[in-house]
Amino acid sequence: MPSRLLIKGIVQGVGYRQWMCAEAGRLGLAGWVRNRRDGNVEAVIDGPPPAVAAMIEGARRGPPAARVSGVQVSEIEGHFSDFEWRPTA
Repeated sequence: MPSRLLIKGIVQGVGYRQWMCAEAGRLGLAGWVRNRRDGNVEAVIDGPPPAVAAMIEGARRGPPAARVSGVQVSEIEGHFSDFEWRPTA
C-alpha cells in the first residue's frame, strides 16, 4: 500500500524534489513529489516495503541543504507505475 509523506522544515529551494526523484529511481519506487504552498513538500511512494521504509528514513534527512523538522507518514489507496514531479499545490 502506498505511503503519503508530508515533509516539514526547510525543504523548498534546497533541491528536495530533485533528490527525492533520484532516490525513488535508485530504490525502484513509484509515486510523486511536489511542493506545497504552505512551504512543505508532499510525496506519495509506492513499491516494495523495504524500499518504501528506506525512502521514509531518507526523507527524514533529505538532501544536504535541507533541514527536515518532521515527516508525517500515512497509508493511502492507489497504485503508481512511475515516479513523477508534480506542480505545486
